[in-house]
Amino acid sequence: MMKHAKPEWLKTPIPSGEKLFRLKRQLENRALSTICQSARCPNMGECWQNGHATFLIMGDRCTRNCGFCSVNHSSPLALDPDEASRVSEMVDILKLKYAVITSVTRDDLPDRGSQYFADIITRLKSTYPFLKIEVLIPDFDGKHEFIDKIVAAKPEVLGHNIETIARLYPHVNRPLANFERSLSLLRYVAAQGAIAKTGLMVGLGETEAELSRLFSQLADTGVKLLTIGQYLQPVSGKTEVSRYYHPEEFSHLERMALNAGIRGVVAGPFIRSSYRAEGLYHKVSSLSDKKTPHQEGYSCAI
Repeated sequence: MMKHAKPEWLKTPIPSGEKLFRLKRQLENRALSTICQSARCPNMGECWQNGHATFLIMGDRCTRNCGFCSVNHSSPLALDPDEASRVSEMVDILKLKYAVITSVTRDDLPDRGSQYFADIITRLKSTYPFLKIEVLIPDFDGKHEFIDKIVAAKPEVLGHNIETIARLYPHVNRPLANFERSLSLLRYVAAQGAIAKTGLMVGLGETEAELSRLFSQLADTGVKLLTIGQYLQPVSGKTEVSRYYHPEEFSHLERMALNAGIRGVVAGPFIRSSYRAEGLYHKVSSLSDKKTPHQEGYSCAI
């Protein structure tokens, strides 16, 4: 595949600033990981300057090796029983009112780490009663008994990324069956009454018709929140970019998703799953279900 030159609107300044470096030191001193670093997020500078970071729990080694992801793929380490207390300490230091927590996939664990995940949510909820929590979970093999543990911990938003259209799953080193597994997970989460959220990348070779179908599928599952961002090759050797979308095209995709029935959409070249997550949650949670899909949708194209 021919490599495409990165357009001007996809160039960002190198992250810098005292707040950023202070947060980096605080995390390092507590041996905490963030998906911001592990996934080479282009928004890290902005978010860290504002004191926002997405905690990456259960280590920084993933048991899967998706073609779009730069998270370390190697044999994972044992779970850290003290990690919850250190995450709690960072929540206090940052005075967070809204915390976002994700994890690597841990296929090596009997319950895929679901109880560990739920325990951290429960601890934070107990320590900080007014803290809102959004989680971005792996698929837990699609097993309801694992997902139920997360639902029972009552995060405000329960996210799981669909990533791309079904046809491209093999292209990004994911079994095609995992697409249906992820859709089923989102449907189950929504049926339990949780606010279901998902995210996808564009620029991998999808068509507008395929995206339109996916938006309808997501709306039918009960997904209320959606993020759409440009896929950027994280490191050499990973899946290459098929094309770059112009910011105006993201506005078009945003309208498509809203018209399909998804209540809140954030779309733009640099959008990632947890970008401005608190604002999206508050905007959408305050809307009435009586409004029409397009009227009730909250959108932010950046």
